[in-house]
Amino acid sequence: MSRLRLWGRATSGNVQKPMWFLAELGLEHERLDVGGDFGGNDTPDYLAMNPNGRVPVLEDGDTVIWESNAIVRYLAARYGAPRFWSDDPGKRASADMWMDWSVTTLGPQLIGLFNAAVRTPEKNRDRARIDALSKRSVKALMILEEHLAKSDWVAGDELSMGDIPIGPQLFRYFDRDNEHPPLPRVEAYYARMCARPTYRETVMTSYESVIGVPPIDQFR
Repeated sequence: MSRLRLWGRATSGNVQKPMWFLAELGLEHERLDVGGDFGGNDTPDYLAMNPNGRVPVLEDGDTVIWESNAIVRYLAARYGAPRFWSDDPGKRASADMWMDWSVTTLGPQLIGLFNAAVRTPEKNRDRARIDALSKRSVKALMILEEHLAKSDWVAGDELSMGDIPIGPQLFRYFDRDNEHPPLPRVEAYYARMCARPTYRETVMTSYESVIGVPPIDQFR
């Protein structure tokens, strides 16, 4: 097996996706701190791997992948069959669509709320914007709440690659005192994640270093 190298700081929610999945797969790898206070993602060598200058990047021998969800899919396809990767396109799609949903629907609200309420310096926080993002976050979470009436995880009764991108987003939501209506299924779903040692070790970690530090898109 080629040596796996994951580039990106551990405090990045996007880096935590492949960190968690690598742990679930039990794959040995090296992680290198890049981005944020560490810098290093604007060097010629790094930009040769990812011209966007963002984290994470995964190296697997001569294969280089950027974009966190693409990395998770690659790991599932290369190392996760049959548990995390099926030859049946329909089965794959049941997880795949929730991965994309986390980017297009849930993430913009939960990450936006985290950035507005935590990463924005306190003196600059916009209460009206925070309230609006809180409401939109609940609206997105209600979609997940209804879906989880069908199964314990988004694509069935076991953890799948579809759950991985949602995990870091839920941690940063539930770790704070966000007022919201009852979300019993989502809260139980989050509790199932929290019960996994791999999740606790890779996702449920301190983000103190980014509190009050405005997000810079290039260094997310």
